[in-house]
Amino acid sequence: MLTEKELEMLNEQFSAKTPKEVLTYCLEKYGNKIALASSLGLEDQVLTDMICKIDKTTRIFTLDTGRLFPETYQLISHTNDYYKINMEVFFPDHTDVEDLVKECGIDCYYKSIEERKRCCYVRKIKPLQRAFQGLDVWICGLRRTQSTTRTNVQLIENDRVNGLVKLNPLIAWSEEDVKKYIQANHVPYNKLHDQGFPSIGCQPCTRAVKPGEDIRAGRWWWEDPDHKECGLHQR
Repeated sequence: MLTEKELEMLNEQFSAKTPKEVLTYCLEKYGNKIALASSLGLEDQVLTDMICKIDKTTRIFTLDTGRLFPETYQLISHTNDYYKINMEVFFPDHTDVEDLVKECGIDCYYKSIEERKRCCYVRKIKPLQRAFQGLDVWICGLRRTQSTTRTNVQLIENDRVNGLVKLNPLIAWSEEDVKKYIQANHVPYNKLHDQGFPSIGCQPCTRAVKPGEDIRAGRWWWEDPDHKECGLHQR
């Protein structure tokens, strides 16, 4: 990880740089010690496009929780074919899932925040920790305007929980910036976005949003907005 002084200097150094300029610098500096953790959302598809245009050998991985939409699986295949890459896919440990279902039920996430977070831990956090092995930096598609829990996110910050540096190249972009890039560069994206799903996670925990709702309103919609994180981006 970086010292507070190093973080301050780097954030100031790159404050006026484009996401592609930031990525170019970091991919060259960290080599095989940096990877994109892709949720296959619009932001991560933008980052995949940028990364493949800079260095196609960069690691890109995603998490298959076992509860994804069919359209998400289709996008994994299409993205691999389109960019001629082989995205890594990390799965939860089957014994962890079996124990979770046995003890809490197949749809435990609706019962309480605690049980929902346990499900996220088993299906997302533990596989992510395996994916992090050997890395110094992970690239994320976070943007400040995505939700109330992300307003203070920095371009470069320490992930103290995982002992890594977290790079958020699109942090200052708006939703419109993301959509314009997708259209201009013909980037593959999940077709559910055209059906009112601005943020797509596991199928049981994601719904389309209603007119005027926040873009994250469809994720864990039964919970308070201040709790709407799965634990991947602990703050």
